[in-house]
Amino acid sequence: MASTGIDAGLAGERRFMARAMGARLLPADEERSLAVRWRDGGDEAALHELTHAYMRLVIALARRFTLYGLPMGDLVQEGAVGLMQAAARFDPEREVRFSTYAGWWVRAAMQDYVLRNWSIVRTGTTASGKTLFFNLRRLRARLGDLDGRLSPAARVAIAADLGVSEDDVAAMAARLSAGDRSLNAPVGEAADMSWEDTLESDAPLQDEIVMGVHDAAVREGVLARALTGLNPRELEIVRRRRLSDEPETLEVIGARLGVSKERVRQIEGAALAKIKAAVVAEVGDPVEAGIV
Repeated sequence: MASTGIDAGLAGERRFMARAMGARLLPADEERSLAVRWRDGGDEAALHELTHAYMRLVIALARRFTLYGLPMGDLVQEGAVGLMQAAARFDPEREVRFSTYAGWWVRAAMQDYVLRNWSIVRTGTTASGKTLFFNLRRLRARLGDLDGRLSPAARVAIAADLGVSEDDVAAMAARLSAGDRSLNAPVGEAADMSWEDTLESDAPLQDEIVMGVHDAAVREGVLARALTGLNPRELEIVRRRRLSDEPETLEVIGARLGVSKERVRQIEGAALAKIKAAVVAEVGDPVEAGIV
């Protein structure tokens, strides 16, 4: 039953494409008249006739993008969306044929669809990435370098041709050479290890976490004891200037304490000197002790 439904869908798709390819080509004056009727009067019949005449353009472009492994019907649908966008923005007063203008919109819609669906990993998110994605195979074929890994000479030539970096060329070549792969897929013939097992974690090791917590506690204790040697004014300035998530300026603190900002600077300097002396007296060189 499901197979019958799919076959019927494919047959309907083929009939639609056959009708579109057999549509009458519009002369320039008729094309302009339809565009004016749609732009000025919102004539949907004119819009339908205009877009139907150029579905052949959508189908022709869709065939070029099938090499990326996506369904022809989906590509045609995306291209039709681009065709409608072109019709909405087309200015019939300019001396440009609608097919020329619409071609850009149709191609852009299909390219965006390919980039969104070719892989579960988003590809071509930058201008250089998009350029590489849609031109790398063509340039490699022109250079006769389609087999195996991209050669250094081809990488240099392609980078110069497209105005991108050699690293970007190498990365895209590697990306296009292999499809999506499940992290649970087995590695090797033994199948006792998956690709997930080969991934390196960026998280710190357990002993590093424990050491970090211990060192932080030591630093906090040393600093707390050093702060006890400051008088109330010095302590307030150090807290507001050095220990706050949003440090205050010398001028703001000076206004609060009723002194000049230069005086605040002097008090801060003296307080920091006291803190340093207290730390050195307790642990020696703070760098060697791992305090800073």
